[in-house]
Amino acid sequence: MSCEDHGGDLLKQMSSQTKQFLKTTQKDSNTSNLSWWIGGGLEENNEINEGESVASCTYLKLNPLELVTAADCGEQRGFLCAHSSLSASEEENSFQTRKNTHSRFRREIIVINRIKNIERTLRGFEQAFAAPSAVNRTFIILELMTVAKLLTFPVNNNTAARILNCTTAVMKLSVTRCDVDINPNPTELFEQCFEIFRIVSLLSGSTEEIVFPHPDGTLYQKSYDAASMGEATLGSKEKGEYMVFPPAEQLAPFLKNSKNFVGQLSSFRSNPHPTDEVINGYLIKCVLNNPITGESLKVTNLSTPFEIFLPRFNATEKNTTMYLEDHSKVVTAFNVSDANMTVVLIMEPNANVSLRLMLHHGSPPNSSFNGTQVILSPQEGYRWMITPSMLEGKSGTWFVDARLYNSTWFSGMTLNVISHMTKCMYWDVEDKMWNTAGCQVGPKSTPAVTQCLCNHLTLFGSSFFVMPNYVDLSRTAELFATVSKNYVVLALLCAFFGFYFMTLMWACYADRKASSKRKITLLEDNHPGAQYTYLVCVHTGHRKNSGTTANVMAKVIGSEGESDTHNLIDPEKPVFERGSVDVFLLATPYPLGELKNLRLQHDNSGGRPAWYINRVVIQDLQTKSVFHFFCDCWLSSDKGDGMTKKTFNVAKNNEISSFRNIFTSRTSNGFRDEHIWVSVWDPPSRSPFTRAQRISCCMSLLLCTMAINIAFWNIPIDESSPVILSIGILKLTLQEIMVGIQSGLLMFPINILIITIFRSIKPRIVTKKVIEEDFVKPPPVSIPSILKETEEVITMVSQSPRNKICLSKHLESSFDLCPALENVHEFIQLMQGETVSDSHWVYCSKFVLCGLCHLLQTLEKLDAKNFPTTYEYQHVLSTTNLLVRKAEMVFTSHLAYCPSPVRVVKKKHNATCWLPWWCVFIGWFLLLSISVISTFFTLLYGFEYGKEKSIKWVMSLGLSLFQSIFILQPLKVVGLAVFFALLLKPVAMEETEELEQVLISQQEKGRRYTGRDI
Repeated sequence: MSCEDHGGDLLKQMSSQTKQFLKTTQKDSNTSNLSWWIGGGLEENNEINEGESVASCTYLKLNPLELVTAADCGEQRGFLCAHSSLSASEEENSFQTRKNTHSRFRREIIVINRIKNIERTLRGFEQAFAAPSAVNRTFIILELMTVAKLLTFPVNNNTAARILNCTTAVMKLSVTRCDVDINPNPTELFEQCFEIFRIVSLLSGSTEEIVFPHPDGTLYQKSYDAASMGEATLGSKEKGEYMVFPPAEQLAPFLKNSKNFVGQLSSFRSNPHPTDEVINGYLIKCVLNNPITGESLKVTNLSTPFEIFLPRFNATEKNTTMYLEDHSKVVTAFNVSDANMTVVLIMEPNANVSLRLMLHHGSPPNSSFNGTQVILSPQEGYRWMITPSMLEGKSGTWFVDARLYNSTWFSGMTLNVISHMTKCMYWDVEDKMWNTAGCQVGPKSTPAVTQCLCNHLTLFGSSFFVMPNYVDLSRTAELFATVSKNYVVLALLCAFFGFYFMTLMWACYADRKASSKRKITLLEDNHPGAQYTYLVCVHTGHRKNSGTTANVMAKVIGSEGESDTHNLIDPEKPVFERGSVDVFLLATPYPLGELKNLRLQHDNSGGRPAWYINRVVIQDLQTKSVFHFFCDCWLSSDKGDGMTKKTFNVAKNNEISSFRNIFTSRTSNGFRDEHIWVSVWDPPSRSPFTRAQRISCCMSLLLCTMAINIAFWNIPIDESSPVILSIGILKLTLQEIMVGIQSGLLMFPINILIITIFRSIKPRIVTKKVIEEDFVKPPPVSIPSILKETEEVITMVSQSPRNKICLSKHLESSFDLCPALENVHEFIQLMQGETVSDSHWVYCSKFVLCGLCHLLQTLEKLDAKNFPTTYEYQHVLSTTNLLVRKAEMVFTSHLAYCPSPVRVVKKKHNATCWLPWWCVFIGWFLLLSISVISTFFTLLYGFEYGKEKSIKWVMSLGLSLFQSIFILQPLKVVGLAVFFALLLKPVAMEETEELEQVLISQQEKGRRYTGRDI
């Protein structure tokens, strides 16, 4: 395009304005490639550096500024044009315009560079997953405000969009901070951001409607003629976010004689001012601007209000159908937590009849009621808005009584009741709080859109609540009378109760059978004089046919000795069944020290001798040390490695605290104890929480779940609720979490209390009276029995490397008794010579003392004729009596310088908190109460819903139960197992409530063995 196309000619004269233009342009850094064609006469009096030659095809080049001759006059270059028709003053004005254009160009470059810096800063925050600090946020907001004020009219749309996006990003990063509850955002943050929105959009200058979408909503702007703007709209009716203006004469005093104004409306999905008020759906900010001054107009106290529509997408209503009987009424209720709420109630009958509705607080209206009431007719509609003035500032439960008014009843008449609550609020900038002054809910409000009628302009929001399902308790008899028409819920409850009673009978039988197994076995082959005790817990595996019918033997080997080989049998109960935990009390003459090995074997007898041993846990009852032996193998001649005798090493600390061990143990114990449903079938064998109690707790939990599920069933879904967790097609919203929390607060506290009571009740143990018949009659005393018992005592003592005693030969006759007593005498002298006392010498001296006392007792029962000579009898008797006195002296000496051995204390303090046995009655009372109440309300809601809705509810209930049993409970068990495994806390030793009784029995055996208390 040439100069002639613009009505001018190529530049031929160099004026002062042209020189100034060239010098100003030359200062720009991006002008090295600029060149223009010029006229032919310029070079005659030019003040510019010339090239080698000048011809007619000449162009002007910058940086450096010079004239250049072109060989080809057809090259593409710019044209430096002059308009000869302009006067000198006009030419000066034209130059000033070009100068302003260049200045605008430089300003836009500055604006774009500053926007790039802001974008780079915000992108850094997003990549670092960190919200801007208060200082950074303030800097970015001020920078955006400065950039907005640098813009000139009209603004570039791309530049405006980038500024709006940056402003929205600052808002979103500030609102979603993790510590927003501890360090809340300043209340002026949103006002500053919206001021940027207002400035940028106002500079667009278009008289048509402008729509600026931003990440958190949309900005709408439109210019209006003040004279003809009555009932005009701003926003989008399709999206439901718009505003309707009042008549022009209402706004005229605020326009200050301006012929037009610019309206701005911005919607926001998130609440920029989070407080205790619940804001649902979109928020809308409305502003009117003077297009000349750019100031926002303050509009207040209008007689005809603005209509602001705030959307809630995909919202639903609570819809309940009730039967209206002849000469009867329908009562519905709703709970008002905020007296500023407006309740929208729709009662639509299935016929063209008139209804009389009466509103009363606290209780249903009676026959003499003269309070707030309304007549609903087909002509005026069946919609009633209960305003805050009708609520009279009272919160709590309100009742609405609906009955026919001057209309004829017919059979099958129903009322479709639809209700919701909403409230209109605005953000008070001065008080920095949400306020309702000057705003009220409009008659066009629905669950999807709230219409707010406000006499001023600011930031508006709405609060929306769906009332919970309500059932009228006064209609209990009427609802139960519909059982023949709606038997779904009743049939379901009968099926559950039938299955419960059958399972309860099985559980009681299983508990009686298991009670005989829930005991600690005092090994019969424990020596009566051995008083150092170990608790041996043998865990049989859960594999198929893990239990054994063979006789199992065990031997414990420690650093200071080893025990005898003991037969792990109990004549009163079967042992080593599949999944069982059998506990034995093993006694030794002295401490074995740190346990090193455990030797297990069986005789391969019985029909199923194969035995899968999981692990063995041995606890030293004196030092409270616990030793773990991880076995996990078969003792069988035909399974595993084919061995029936194995020696296991004690587990090291890193094996005990390993993730695998703790996770496996916690998971196994968790499913058998913590999973309330699975534990009914296979509870821990030593748990006081019986099967009957577990199945009853399951039934109570089931009934409570049904009652709460049916009360909250089919409530409206808030689609605007944020998604907290999304895995594939599964999504967890904030609304679902809140409903779950509310349901949990109603259901779990009482059920957890009941379960805790049953778990924590100490079993009622009846102490057996020690009578002569309880003990086996001792065999008759003879020389062979004396020799055998004496040899046994010496042999057991000699098994410790610290005890330097040995038996030279087998005791065969009374002549061998004196040498054996001499060996005992030497051992007593050895113990007497030990200057350092410890538990080993205490228990050894006590064991020897017990053996000698028993020997003395038996010798006194014999006649001298059992010995070859009377002298020999008297010698053995006197020697034994002397050794008893020496052994007693040594035992007393070591006991004085060493902590006393463990004695049974009646009132033993335990870390576990046990409840008295009679608390079981409290647990059963609470369980029955919650079950009866839950059953009642489940039936009542079922009859209220009707048959079709009840069937749908039953289907949803099945899904909830499936989730609880097969998903939530296992996840809880596995989660706790992982938690404890990560904390490296091994499974604690099971409580042994009857341990005191077993220790008493062992001590009583010793007392009867010695004939005295030692």
